Amino acid sequence: MRRLALLAAAVMLAAACGGDEGSAPSSVPPTTGAPGSSVPATTTTAVPATTTTAADTTTTTGAPATTAPPTTTAGTSTTGATTTTTRPVTPEGVTLRLTPVADGFRQPVFVAAPPGDPRLFVVDQQGTISVIHDDGRAVTFLDLRDLVTFGGEQGLLGLAFHPRYPADPRFFVHYSNRSGTNVLAEHRVSAGDPDRADPESARTVLEVPQPARNHNGGMIAFGPDGFLYVALGDGGGGGDPYGNGQDPSTLLGTILRLDVDGGEPYAIPPDNPFAGGGGAAEVWAWGLRNPWRFSFDGDRIFIGDVGQNAWEEIDVVDRRVGGLNFGWPVLEGTHCYAVADCDPAAFEPPVLEYPHDAGRCSVTGGYVYRGAAIPGLAGSYFYGDYCSGAISSFRIDGEGLYDARDWPALTTPSLTSFGVDGDGEMYVVSASGTVFRIDAG
Repeated sequence: MRRLALLAAAVMLAAACGGDEGSAPSSVPPTTGAPGSSVPATTTTAVPATTTTAADTTTTTGAPATTAPPTTTAGTSTTGATTTTTRPVTPEGVTLRLTPVADGFRQPVFVAAPPGDPRLFVVDQQGTISVIHDDGRAVTFLDLRDLVTFGGEQGLLGLAFHPRYPADPRFFVHYSNRSGTNVLAEHRVSAGDPDRADPESARTVLEVPQPARNHNGGMIAFGPDGFLYVALGDGGGGGDPYGNGQDPSTLLGTILRLDVDGGEPYAIPPDNPFAGGGGAAEVWAWGLRNPWRFSFDGDRIFIGDVGQNAWEEIDVVDRRVGGLNFGWPVLEGTHCYAVADCDPAAFEPPVLEYPHDAGRCSVTGGYVYRGAAIPGLAGSYFYGDYCSGAISSFRIDGEGLYDARDWPALTTPSLTSFGVDGDGEMYVVSASGTVFRIDAG
């Protein structure tokens, strides 16, 4: 394990959970519990689809399930899945552990790698990206500390390599600049050193002013369609005081979809839902509070959207179906929030929600495991909670969510992110300064 220069994590990452009001710099509570909630302890809830149900005869084995596998339902059209006749589950007796691979970071919030690349790229919220080689050697790939506001929920939050990297040497970052504006910027790797970014290559792609200092979103990733998806929170404060969540004409509270190859600085994909008007042309989906990490698995996109005071949610939809409204702030999860007598059926429902109990208060979205080292996990989506550090998983097919389970051995304090390396193996990032790999055993 490569030990980097030891730096104390002086500022807690604000992953945008409940109880935030006004323009307070941070809404993340300490990891000792979930504030602002009077919800009684309940188990994780798999949200049923709105179509005909069918019995589930699958029996899960191995690690204890978060809930009993839910009654399955015919999937909605937005999941992008086809019904399967065989529902694989995690084999009995599979155990997992966390292996530290790098530590000493100030405030790590993400880890990634281009496909096939043996290196890891670790994003530190203070404004740096480090390259970690498989022999433990560490190199500073990019240093944006002079441009980045670091503190609370602000900082360097996202990294995405172009799908043709390194043939196309571009990569993209998402950060809060010195005025608090969300910035999407393009950079290039140095022509002479693959471990260094070219400091002269920076180009601003998009700037989105942020009225408060929290709910910045920050995740960026290329979809299987080659377009760049960008997550933005609702602008901050508590309860969407700026009215962005249900306004598709703003870029806040959304996931954007940009063609960074088709124009300067980008083009609008012609099938974006508002490309012809009725909303901001960049918007792909809206009604989100603070989408803290999303990922793709085939044509599905998995979104972890952080709740206000009571409910956290995971949304799973078909990335080919744009224009979906996830309901914030009318809804928190499937529960009426801003409107006492709302109609949840008017919005896209989450596939899973969980309450603020057992110290849980802020969802951290993850990835579907597609690595080779632990074949029994193939198809399992891993997600966690920042405050409790708990990590769980489930599978989903055309009939719905199943094989839901907790992984107590993977509990991680201040869980900021998941990530995958160039071979598809999965990693966990802790704000305490350490990057872990999920291994068998």
